[in-house]
Amino acid sequence: MPRQLAPLKLPSLSIFLATLGILFSAPAESAEKNTDGMLPVLFDTRERLPSANISDISSIRFLMSVDFPPFNFTDQNGRLTGFNVDLVREVCAQLKMDAKCQMQALPFDELEAAVEMGEGDAVVSGMAVTGSLRQRFSFSRPYMMLPARFVANKNAKLQGSAATALAKRKVGVVADSRHQAMLKAFFPDITSTEYKNYDELFEAVKTGAVDTIFADGLRLPFWVSGAASADCCELFDGPYMSDKFLGEGLTIMANDPENVLIPAFDQALATLSRNGKLDEIYRRYFPRGLY
Repeated sequence: MPRQLAPLKLPSLSIFLATLGILFSAPAESAEKNTDGMLPVLFDTRERLPSANISDISSIRFLMSVDFPPFNFTDQNGRLTGFNVDLVREVCAQLKMDAKCQMQALPFDELEAAVEMGEGDAVVSGMAVTGSLRQRFSFSRPYMMLPARFVANKNAKLQGSAATALAKRKVGVVADSRHQAMLKAFFPDITSTEYKNYDELFEAVKTGAVDTIFADGLRLPFWVSGAASADCCELFDGPYMSDKFLGEGLTIMANDPENVLIPAFDQALATLSRNGKLDEIYRRYFPRGLY
């Protein structure tokens, strides 16, 4: 999920590199299911975005963390890489500022203060869009939405391959999480069983204490394909999206009091969405798709 002033506990780089090619999901006010596996199109081809003039900008400094694979991380040679790194390069190319864009890695919990103090212009690192942050920063349109997913134990005898097969059954969730709230709101016929954390949640579905679980669609595919699951389980139905429960998605956060950078970023992101470059980056890091 987009992160709140603390690093998201994602798989390690070694696990990511070992399982590259599994995972993600379209915005919705309700639990909307994406069934085609494609990167959701977030920019209408008919939409006209506000004009942007960056002729007076001498450089753009992008800040990001290195603990958010596959979005930002350091490769085996110590180079900053990932989905967001490639995205920034393409955004800068669209803005014709290739030689004027800089990228710097910082610990995640230092990013907000750094951009606020003028040590950078924008953050591309899964920063969650919140009301308090909107009072101090500006955000681009989302370029990727994050899903929720079900995972089922392979020995579960489910009648069907859709969420309707889970009616009257107990589905594991992390207690007091946004996924628990989403499950209750959009799947009222499903009874949730609460667990304190992801370790307990994974153990429950692995041992068959519950047939299925509902949780973060970015985290679950790594676990399903990794050694820790012991090949017990598989992704089931979905993925499902809801901006109400899962946030606005991945965006670029900027210190932009003159409202110059954000319109430029939005125009660049729209172009990348329409010309297929955004999908190309997506396929590069998620060759088997997330949606």
